[in-house]
Amino acid sequence: MTARILLLGGITEALAIARRLGPQHVYSLAGIGRVPQDLQCQVRVGGFGGAEGLASYLREAGITLLIDATHPYAAQISRNAATAARSAGVPCWALRRPAWQAQAGDDWREVEDWAGLIEALKPFRRPLFTLGREPLQHLDEIPSEQFWTLRALEACPGNEGCEVIGARGPFHIEDERALFQRRSIDVLISKNSGSVATEPKLEVARELGVPVLILKRPVLPDVDRTFHSLSDLATALDL
Repeated sequence: MTARILLLGGITEALAIARRLGPQHVYSLAGIGRVPQDLQCQVRVGGFGGAEGLASYLREAGITLLIDATHPYAAQISRNAATAARSAGVPCWALRRPAWQAQAGDDWREVEDWAGLIEALKPFRRPLFTLGREPLQHLDEIPSEQFWTLRALEACPGNEGCEVIGARGPFHIEDERALFQRRSIDVLISKNSGSVATEPKLEVARELGVPVLILKRPVLPDVDRTFHSLSDLATALDL
């Protein structure tokens, strides 16, 4: 299609779309993780200054289509995108992964927020956190009877009650099984990202009978068009 696209990245599928975009388009990253070096499109790293700043960018850069392909839990960015697009008079499309669904043998317990998570975590001793960097803000709150394993994109210092592992998906079930067993994991904490790359941890939790505390997905704003698969978005873009 003929357009000048601003693609807000954050999930693996966004990079797949970016690899198909030409030099007139812009791929935007928040700055977390590696910046790809093999793209034909322009790459922009960093924030825009909220909805107002993003709206200004859309106008000044001559963007004619905004695509939100951020993480399902990046609710504020999605809200800013929808608001900015309306303000600038630009269509806003969104690529939103379907959520994982519990299967037979799963013991999933949905929690609303961090406070609910900490309450649900009380009976356990060896949790594995796969929420990204957010738990790092709470290392001084770890109960003495618990030891946390925290997995994030980059390793960083923990403390006497927590070890932080740096690792990037896709993850393989054999490695996830070994991690659970080596660290005696008795509960998994996860977002419902819907990502195939991180799904093996759920398979291992099911296999070992380990409960999963699932952080509830935020409500995302309405946009002009919503896509639930990479192929459908690519078809609509004629890529």
